Amino acid sequence: MTGSESLDFIKKELISLEKNMAAEVANKSGIIESLHKDQKEAGKNLVEYLSVRNRDLRILQDALHIHGLSSLASSESHIRRQVQAILERLGETIPTEHIDICDFSFSKKKIDEKSHLLFGNKTIPSIPSLMVTFDSGFADSYALIKSLLENGMNVARINCAHDDEATWSKMINKLRKASKRTGIDCKVYMDLAGPKIRTVLLGKGKDKGKVKVKEGELIWLAEEAKGFGQDDVVISPNVPGIIGFLKKGDRVYIDDGVIRATVEKTKSGKAGIRITRISSEKSQIKAEKGINFPDTLIQIPSLTDFDKACLPFICENADLVGYSFVRNAADISNLQTELTAISETPPLMIVKIETPEAVSNLPSLLMEGMKQKAFGVMIARGDLAVEIGFERMGEIQEEILWICEAAHVPVVWATQVLESLNKSGMATRSEITDAGQSANAECVMINKGDHTIEVMETLKDILQRSAEHRVKKRFRFRQLKIAERFLKS
Repeated sequence: MTGSESLDFIKKELISLEKNMAAEVANKSGIIESLHKDQKEAGKNLVEYLSVRNRDLRILQDALHIHGLSSLASSESHIRRQVQAILERLGETIPTEHIDICDFSFSKKKIDEKSHLLFGNKTIPSIPSLMVTFDSGFADSYALIKSLLENGMNVARINCAHDDEATWSKMINKLRKASKRTGIDCKVYMDLAGPKIRTVLLGKGKDKGKVKVKEGELIWLAEEAKGFGQDDVVISPNVPGIIGFLKKGDRVYIDDGVIRATVEKTKSGKAGIRITRISSEKSQIKAEKGINFPDTLIQIPSLTDFDKACLPFICENADLVGYSFVRNAADISNLQTELTAISETPPLMIVKIETPEAVSNLPSLLMEGMKQKAFGVMIARGDLAVEIGFERMGEIQEEILWICEAAHVPVVWATQVLESLNKSGMATRSEITDAGQSANAECVMINKGDHTIEVMETLKDILQRSAEHRVKKRFRFRQLKIAERFLKS
């Protein structure tokens, strides 16, 4: 047996891990003490987990596995107690006063309690809660809303980027009526619109709402059409000040990354971008399509004036508020201040992770959110995939799940769940596999579509089958840069 596989090696490494955990908890004691009293153990466990993930433990994990011991995988929610338990199996005596109370049962209970606060009662205890996105058609369809409740909807999602207060009121009133008649509880979740970075055509194609483009073409981003020729393609990103943050070489993605470009030149109030790829047979840019700037640190408020105007209605009618395009802890603090100024019992917050900056700052975001009794995280995979690159999406969503599990923070798995089935009535094979992965979250969000009931039935079947086979999977602990950044901060 090699040295790296010996029991002495394992014991030495585990003792070192526990010492590091204690040291990091001491370093972050001020942050932990600032948390809500019901979140302090979770905050401590998060720091301990990040301490572990700041090292490459793959050799240790292999050694543990060889000896039939826990490899620490799936121990995110109770990492220190798991290390202590292995040491006890190896003959070490842990003083009673040092035994961590945050064990598997404790952490599971805490996550379940917070999930219940956020998402309410589940009709099927073994699967995640189900969130369904409403659209304007729901305002006049009591029968559909009642059917959704009877088929397992736990949370109704209303996107404040669409419709108005009158329409939202109709949706909520019909939901309350259906809930009362069926005896089935349902939470109301309202999504703040956030900064709408959308295409506005200023020059060529403005009248038609679309303009032809081709790969290799230089087009312009600007806030006004002044100074351009009639044949120039000029697009406004619709949010003042963004263009000033662009620098040469920055990538620009339009329409969920269908059109990709690179900043080639910058001038006062405008930027020339060269189209590098068009992933569509229709080589055109339409108005009102999203624009992403994955390389650019854009310093604009996550909470817009429109969002603030929506808050009184949300505080009066919603159980949960979704916060779009959060970037740092100050964003969460700002929204909480606005909410508490309106209501003594404001809706609980769901923080949407959809930018690279939010991913990098995830531990700090969690710590800020944990100043409240309960809050959640949504993996908003649509914008996030465009921002970080589709090829990294699988890796990043796993990291978010691990870190939120360590913080005992419930997660909503969102965007394009069984999307083809919802739109066309036929699911793709990869969608079925993806839906199975969503079993690792506490809630799954379904977008609007023509086949929502069928999607819910299919999703429930997939999730129940997944629940019979697993709770979590075994992962290998290479070093996480997220952990390194947080511990050094």
